[in-house]
Amino acid sequence: MINFRLILTILGILLVFVGGAMLIPAAVDLIAGNTDWQVFLISAAILLFIGGGLYLSNRGGGLLLDRRQAFILTTAAWIVMPAAAALPLMFGNLDISFTDAFFETMSGLTTTGATILSGLDNTPPGILLWRSLLQWFGGIGIIVMAISILPLLRVGGMQLFRMESSDASSEKMLPRVGDIVKAIGYIYLTLSMICVLALWAAGMSLFEAVNHAMTTISTGGFSTSDKSAGLFDNPLVESIMVVFMIMGAMPFLMYLHFVKGKPGSFLMDSQIRWFLSLILFSIFIMVCWQIFRNETPFWDALRQATFSVTSVITGTGFATVDYSTWGGFAMAGFFFLMFIGGCAGSASCSIKVFRVQIVVETLRCRLMQIIRPNGIFIPRYNGRPLPDETITSVASFIFLFLTIFGLITIGLSLTGLDFVTALSSAGTAITNVGPGLGEIVGPSGNFQSLSDPAKWMMSLAMLLGRLELFTVLVLFSRRFWLR
Repeated sequence: MINFRLILTILGILLVFVGGAMLIPAAVDLIAGNTDWQVFLISAAILLFIGGGLYLSNRGGGLLLDRRQAFILTTAAWIVMPAAAALPLMFGNLDISFTDAFFETMSGLTTTGATILSGLDNTPPGILLWRSLLQWFGGIGIIVMAISILPLLRVGGMQLFRMESSDASSEKMLPRVGDIVKAIGYIYLTLSMICVLALWAAGMSLFEAVNHAMTTISTGGFSTSDKSAGLFDNPLVESIMVVFMIMGAMPFLMYLHFVKGKPGSFLMDSQIRWFLSLILFSIFIMVCWQIFRNETPFWDALRQATFSVTSVITGTGFATVDYSTWGGFAMAGFFFLMFIGGCAGSASCSIKVFRVQIVVETLRCRLMQIIRPNGIFIPRYNGRPLPDETITSVASFIFLFLTIFGLITIGLSLTGLDFVTALSSAGTAITNVGPGLGEIVGPSGNFQSLSDPAKWMMSLAMLLGRLELFTVLVLFSRRFWLR
């Protein structure tokens, strides 16, 4: 029997948390003299009342989640929180529909960065800060989920990173998962504060620095301007953002090794080596393309390619230039990078580097087996043999990921979108990147002009991509609900 009381208790706590967080932008709007502070305050009161009621009426329903409860709670939380967070956007001065507000908050909490808003330069500061806070909370939320929940649920090969299954006690950085999550929370906060100070020192205002630091370390991509990071036209600002986008897309467990005095762990992790190598190789290719095809000066090509490649592969979605105008090869390259993503256990998104590694290693072993039938070739990851279950999980995940991407593309096409817009919108939603390709949804556009059905499909794609597909889809299985 599923214990829904425990699920409702936790959802109540989350609603109280979201309501409490609304007091921050309310205070900012009050200080700025913007009337939206009242909307934030009323929305906070509603959520505190509902959340507190859920908690008080359902507490005492047990303390431990089983696997079925974990699946239900994870999906329910990532639906309820965007719906709750949408209240001040819907009732504030923006005057937008619930569909648009939900799209914006789902994009925020899943750290996608796709937006329906324009005129951000004149948008009330409370709204801008609320969008950034949602991405910052979403970033740490997905890190915690990737470390503590997905490995237990054995989703898409994430069992590789199940900490408590390690045979070597030396690999357990801290004694309990709870302690690890707490330590990673401190690291996340510390990196965010360092990013704020660096961006502030580089020329941003304090408000801009706070917002962009939160959306950079979370690999979210929301900005305070329609021009995104291009507003600042500052190489130092762009360099700082590149560094912190990469840091946000690397496994946060590795930072614990660094804190413990083991910096070599970074270079020993094959996933990190692959990730950094992919970034460097992609930057090199894009620089060459810009120079020889578009005749861009070397330093401009290097600056633009470094920022754009890092932003896309980490799933952040910031833009300094409209890279969709670089030509067909560049568009195809960026579209491909969307689907790779960052590392497991990071704030990043998409298929993830470790799954690409596993597929490549498995294919290599199969090819060697064909060439040398009598040989024994075992796929390995980080020097360890890969269980068949993990290989199957990864292959299933990638197949399902591409299938759902295709279905979302077809669905968006049926709403009247042209092929490039539908394809890139589906891709950017399920990979949680943000901007798409083309004139409508590219880096210089937004998603406001899409129909409501298209926005709901994209919201579903964001949710599926962020929660690693199976976490949501398993709820539609009849066997899941049987005793």
